[in-house]
Amino acid sequence: MILVTFILRRYNRELQTSEMFNTAGRTVKSGLVGSAVVSSWTWAATLLQSTGVCYRYGVSGPFWYASGATVQILLFATLAIELKRRAPNAHTFLEVIKARYGTFPHIVFMVFGLVTNILVSLMLIVGGSATVNALTGMHTIAAIYLLPVGVVAYTLVGGLKATILTDWIHTFILLIIIIIFSLTTYASSDILGSPSKVYDLLVEAALKHPVDGNKDGSYLTMQSREGAIFFVINIVGNFGTVFLDNGYYNKAIAASPVHALPGYIIGGLCWFAIPWLTATTMGLAALSLEQTNPAFPTYPFRMADADVSAGLVLPYAAVGLMGQGGAIATLLIVFMAVTSATSSELIAVSSIFTYDLYRTYFKPDASGKSLIYMSHCIVIGYALFIATFSVGLWYAGISMGYLYVMMGVIISSAVLPATLTLTWSGQNKWAAGLTPIVGLIVALIAWLVTAKKECGDLGVKCTGSNNPMLAGNVAALLSPVVLIPIFTLAFGLDKYDWKSMMAIRKGDDHKLADEAGLDLETVPGGHEESAAEFEEEQKKLTRAGKISKSMTVAMTLILLVLWPMPLYGSGYIFSKPFFTGWVTVGIIWIFASFFGVGLFPVYEGRKTLVHTFKSIYLDLSGKGLPKTIHAQHGVVESTPGDHTPPEKAGVKEEISAS
Repeated sequence: MILVTFILRRYNRELQTSEMFNTAGRTVKSGLVGSAVVSSWTWAATLLQSTGVCYRYGVSGPFWYASGATVQILLFATLAIELKRRAPNAHTFLEVIKARYGTFPHIVFMVFGLVTNILVSLMLIVGGSATVNALTGMHTIAAIYLLPVGVVAYTLVGGLKATILTDWIHTFILLIIIIIFSLTTYASSDILGSPSKVYDLLVEAALKHPVDGNKDGSYLTMQSREGAIFFVINIVGNFGTVFLDNGYYNKAIAASPVHALPGYIIGGLCWFAIPWLTATTMGLAALSLEQTNPAFPTYPFRMADADVSAGLVLPYAAVGLMGQGGAIATLLIVFMAVTSATSSELIAVSSIFTYDLYRTYFKPDASGKSLIYMSHCIVIGYALFIATFSVGLWYAGISMGYLYVMMGVIISSAVLPATLTLTWSGQNKWAAGLTPIVGLIVALIAWLVTAKKECGDLGVKCTGSNNPMLAGNVAALLSPVVLIPIFTLAFGLDKYDWKSMMAIRKGDDHKLADEAGLDLETVPGGHEESAAEFEEEQKKLTRAGKISKSMTVAMTLILLVLWPMPLYGSGYIFSKPFFTGWVTVGIIWIFASFFGVGLFPVYEGRKTLVHTFKSIYLDLSGKGLPKTIHAQHGVVESTPGDHTPPEKAGVKEEISAS
C-alpha cells in the first residue's frame, strides 16, 4: 500500500494535502465506495460473532445478524446524500453539529462519536487477537499490539485514500475465502460435502441438544426466541455504530457527489451475503462436526460457552473442515477484517481530533501542513491507546461478544438527534445536546436494573445476558423519541436555514502545493468549484436523495418484514429441499457480491489503471512519461520521451461537463 501511494503520487499527481489525507480528494467512485463500506462493516465481529450466533440459535442467527446490520447501511445512504448536499466541505459529521448548534452539542457529540470509535476498535482488536491466539498460539497481548502496526504504517503514508484502496484488496481476498469455505462445506468436502449431509447432521444435533426457545428445539427454523432478542439488540446497536461512526461519514465525504448513493447501496447489498453465508456455512458446520468428527478441536464435547463468546466457532469449524488450510484461511480473513476496519477507525478518530478539536478550539487558522502533522500524531497515539485498553479488557475477561451487545446501550441515544440534525430544521440545540446524555442515563438504568432483577448480581455473565442487554439497547434507541419532543417544546422549535453548514471551509493546502511545485487546482481535492458546477452538483444530489429514500424504505421492508416474518410467524422448520435452496441463494449472492465490490471497482477504474501501468513501463524503460497524466479536473501534458517529472510538467485545465 505504501508503494501504491508512491505510484499514485508520481503518476497521477496525488499530493498528500490535508484534504487528500482526510477526504481522499472527494473523488472516489461508487465501486470503491461500495468496497470501502463492505470492508469497514466487515469487522472481526461480522465473521466471528455471526458464526457464534448461528451456533447458538441455528439458521435464524445469521439472517438476523445480516438483516439487522444491512438496514443501517441502506438508511445511511440517505444521510450520506444529505451531508454532501448541505455541507459539501465538511470533513466530519461533528463539524456539521458545530456549524448548526454551537459548542455544547458539538462537545456532547464529539464524546459520543469518539466512544463509538473506541468501542468498535476494541471489538476489532479483542476479537482478532483471540482468534490469532487460538489459531497460532501467539500470546494474546502480543497479537493485540502487533495487529495495528502495519495498519498505522500505510495509514500514515496514504491517509483515507490508502484506507479505501486497501479496503478493496481486503474485500477481494475475503470474498474469495468465503466462497472457498461455502463450496467446500456444501459441495466438495469429504466430511460434509452437500446441503443434504449438513441437514441430516443438524437434525441429529437437535435431538441430542435441542435449542431452548426454538420451534421444536430445531436448528432449522427462523422461529427462535433468543434469536429474535438478539435481532433487536443487533439492530439497535448497529444504528449507533453506523450513524455515529465518523468512518462512515468519511466514506460519504470521500465519494464524488454522483457516486455516494450507488456506492452505499452496492455496499449494503453486497455486505448482506458476507455474515449471512459465512455464518450459515461455518456455524452449521461446527454444529455438524463437533460431536461426529475427531478432527474438530473439542471432539467429542460441545464448545464451551466462553469459547463461543470469544468468537472461536469460525476457526474451530475451519480447522475441523479443512485442517491446517482452514486455520490459515481463517487467520487471513480475520487479519483482513481487523486491519481494514481498524484503518477506517484510525482515520475517523484522527479527523475528529484534527478538525473538531485542534482546528476548531486551538488553531482555527491551521495550515494544511500542521493539519497533516496533527493527523499523523493522532493515528499513532490512538493505535497505542486502543492496544493498551484492549490488554485491560483481556485481563478483565471481557470478550468481543460482550462488547458487541453492549455498544448500543452506550451510544444509541445519540442516533436520532444526529440524524435529525441533517434532516429536520426544527430540532433546537438543547434537544440535540441534552437528549444523548439523558438517554444514556435511562439506558444504563434499564440495563443494570434488569440485570439485578434477573440474576441478582452485576457481573460480566449476568450483565451480558440477553434480557438486560435488550432492555438497555431498546431504552437507548427509543428514549429520544420521547426526549426530543419534550426538549423541543420546553426550549422552542428551531427554524434553521441550513446556511451555516455551507460555511464550513476546506483546509488551506496552498503552501503544500507550492512546495511541491504544483497548481492546487490540478491536485485531486484542490479544485475550487464554480457557481455553475455547484448548482449542477446540488441538482444531482437532490435527485439522488429522492431515489435513496424510496430505495431504502423498500429494501428495509424486504429485509426486516417481507422475507423473515412469514417464516418466523409460521414456525416453519426447513425441509431438506428448502434448506438446499436457502444455501444456494446465499452462494449466488456471495458471487454477486464478488462482482459488485471485487471486480466492478477494477472495471470502473480501468482507464486510470491502464494509464498508471503505462506510466510505470515508460518510466522504467527510460522512455519518459505517457502523453497525458489525468488529474481530477485537469490534464497534465508531456510528450513521449520527455523526462520532466510530473510535478514539474505544464498544466492545462480541462473542465468536464459531466
